[in-house]
Amino acid sequence: MPACVPTHTPDSARAKPAHTPHGPPARPRGFRVAGADLSAATAVFLIALPLSLGIALATGAPLQAGLVAAAVGGLVAGRLGGSPLQVSGPAAGLTVVTADLIHRYGWRTTCAITVLAGLAQLGLACLRVARGALAVSPAVVHGMLAGIGMTIAVAQLHIVLGGSPQSSVTENLLALPAQLARLSPTALAVSALTLTLLLLWPRLPGRPGRLLRPVPAPLVAVAGATAVASLTGLTLPRVDLPSWRSHALAGLPEGPALGLVAAVVSTTLVCSVQSLLGAVAVDKLVAGRSGTAARVGRSNLDRELLGQGAANLVSGALGGLPVAGVAVRSSANVRAGAVSRNSTMLHGVLVVVAALLMVPILELIPLASLAALVMAVGIQMVSLHHIRTVTRHREVPVYAVTTLGVVAFGVLEGVALGVAVAVAVALHRLARTRVRHDQKEGVHYVHVRGQLTFLAVPRLSRALHLVPQGARAVVEMDGSFMDHAAYETLQDWQRVHTAQGGSVELTGRRAGVGVAEPADRAGAAGCRCRPWTPWRNHQCEGGSRTASAPGGHAGPDASPGPGAAPLPGSGSGSGLGSGPGSSSSSGPRSRSSGPGSRSAPGSSPGSGPTSGSGRSRQQLARGISTFQRNTAPLVREELARLAREGQQPSQLFLTCADSRLVTSMITSSGPGDLFVVRNVGNLVPPPGEDSGDDSVAAAIEYAVEVLGVRSVTVCGHSGCGAMQALLDSRFGEFRTPLGRWLRHGLPSLERMAGNGRSRPGLSGRRPADAAEQLCLTNIVQQLDHLRAHDAVARALGEGALELHGMYFHVGEAQAYLLTGTDGKETFTGVGPAMDLHSPA
Repeated sequence: MPACVPTHTPDSARAKPAHTPHGPPARPRGFRVAGADLSAATAVFLIALPLSLGIALATGAPLQAGLVAAAVGGLVAGRLGGSPLQVSGPAAGLTVVTADLIHRYGWRTTCAITVLAGLAQLGLACLRVARGALAVSPAVVHGMLAGIGMTIAVAQLHIVLGGSPQSSVTENLLALPAQLARLSPTALAVSALTLTLLLLWPRLPGRPGRLLRPVPAPLVAVAGATAVASLTGLTLPRVDLPSWRSHALAGLPEGPALGLVAAVVSTTLVCSVQSLLGAVAVDKLVAGRSGTAARVGRSNLDRELLGQGAANLVSGALGGLPVAGVAVRSSANVRAGAVSRNSTMLHGVLVVVAALLMVPILELIPLASLAALVMAVGIQMVSLHHIRTVTRHREVPVYAVTTLGVVAFGVLEGVALGVAVAVAVALHRLARTRVRHDQKEGVHYVHVRGQLTFLAVPRLSRALHLVPQGARAVVEMDGSFMDHAAYETLQDWQRVHTAQGGSVELTGRRAGVGVAEPADRAGAAGCRCRPWTPWRNHQCEGGSRTASAPGGHAGPDASPGPGAAPLPGSGSGSGLGSGPGSSSSSGPRSRSSGPGSRSAPGSSPGSGPTSGSGRSRQQLARGISTFQRNTAPLVREELARLAREGQQPSQLFLTCADSRLVTSMITSSGPGDLFVVRNVGNLVPPPGEDSGDDSVAAAIEYAVEVLGVRSVTVCGHSGCGAMQALLDSRFGEFRTPLGRWLRHGLPSLERMAGNGRSRPGLSGRRPADAAEQLCLTNIVQQLDHLRAHDAVARALGEGALELHGMYFHVGEAQAYLLTGTDGKETFTGVGPAMDLHSPA
């Protein structure tokens, strides 16, 4: 297979129709267009038409060039690209680059540069390097778009005021006072009307607003300004579309070779990065949809680059602007419900029809209205959301340098400056390590923030030698990397310090605790667990490698690997204080000593403060201490925000109280995501049931009506003791509190026994036994109980709530989601990379 042939995406891989060997061959299916694609294509066309003309005006190109690029982007990129729902065409992000090329080399050479950029994109697609574009720092990309947006806005402001823009931002800013002195009232009035309609149309209130808002605001703004200008007879420059017979096509490139190469590189860079990042953004929008419309294949980035290259090749050859994926049109396409690439192609067909048949109407549009529209797009490219994001990730210098570089020097130069600053920031973060020493209550603390490399060894050594001989020392490290030089420095100091009668505790994200302490702290010292390693009710397997006597030293038999070294010693990592099964009681901790280890005088297994209730208290305190040391600093800011704003969970998660079921782990959720209700057997008492316990009903009412959750999930699990008790009829008389509670599971037992209903099953295999069958049946039955609650019934009727069933097999660490309709319920396994909107 040739290297440049892209792999097929699910969109392009279609099953061939099957027919029997002796039967008539199946008829080939004709071209069919879904109604959703047709309506989406119309919506995108109504947005693309004025924007294409406005971007062509902003670049100084012939206005037909914008229509050519829009048509080619829809037809060529839409057919060949790897992102089915991304809409390509003339993009605002290319305005500055194209305007500079036209100013330097003229229009025909600019078209030739577009052709060469398309060929370069085809070459990159053959090399399959599309994903390399995702390695560019988001701060650089956002800064580039912000700089382009500022350049566009300043330039179009001159046309809004009735003048003409200059060739650079500096010249436009210097000429602005003179332009304000001779502004055109008619152009300003038309522009103000356009901006007013553009801003107010999406905010129309009430029922009229709901009916009118589907009409795109850009179309309404330009059409309204055009109608007012035509009806009032205003005299001002309007769109001029010469005959297509005189349309200029691409010519041979003329100019200095180095300058042309730089032009091709900059055009290729901006087109490719914007299109590929746009494809990723479209995937996220599609993933956020629900229902059948969400079943669209993920983008194939190499194929998308291939389609963009072909589109630029054709657009440049036909005298069109450079083509790239356009965020505004793509998001409109997704939100309009498009289900295939047919919507993108149909929008291109509609642009061709408009370019051929609607020229008299298009020539009524005032240039000031188009300029106001493009100026608004440029202002929106300076996104406050992006600024907040780069601020949160401490990448403001990268963003600011890129933005100012694009504004002052150009796109290619600005991006180069941004990449250089991004690399410098990354190196600074890697090399910058803060080491400090302090003392509290007789304990000496050495705090290390950052990565431990050979550059930090002098500061680390200086701080370590501030710890007196024989003292208790705690070294706290929050980095995730340690090179060999730092490892040896720390290990040598620890060996010497413990030999002199001191004790050392090492804590950190990758650290164990290499503790040589008295026996009353041996339990805390020996913990070496990290998140989701073998917990065994938090009974650490590494305890046998920890010395338990004062002055002793022991650590794991590990040596530093290539490039990075594990921290010396053993002990608490960055793990949580508890894990699956930690909430259940456990037996005595097994802590056999290894060869050469010494026991503390007078100590014996099970004696001292670590026995009985003292052990459970120590386990609780150790878990809390680990949280306060390692996790609390990372989540404190987010928890403070939740404390200020209040909780806004997206779903109510009702599950069993079994200690092996860790809801945040199996749902990858965090603080504020889930409103969790747990009870024995994940039971939902029907409304009106005289159970003496309204806690579940109260939680449901609070979650649905007060918190406004959008979904409720009932989650059962394998090996449920409540279901086994129901099968064994252990609580037949229901005299104890547990027995009275389990009677709410009797409908599940009756449902499984018969009642004319088919039993829920698992995809791929049968339930292992009656207990697993009852666990599955119980989930379906409790969902029926949920629907009977008034709050749930009302929310379901309004379409504001969804119900989900989930089964978690503990032994396999496998989650299943309930699919199918009443009577054909099936629990389908969720894979690591499956499309969650499809049944399997």
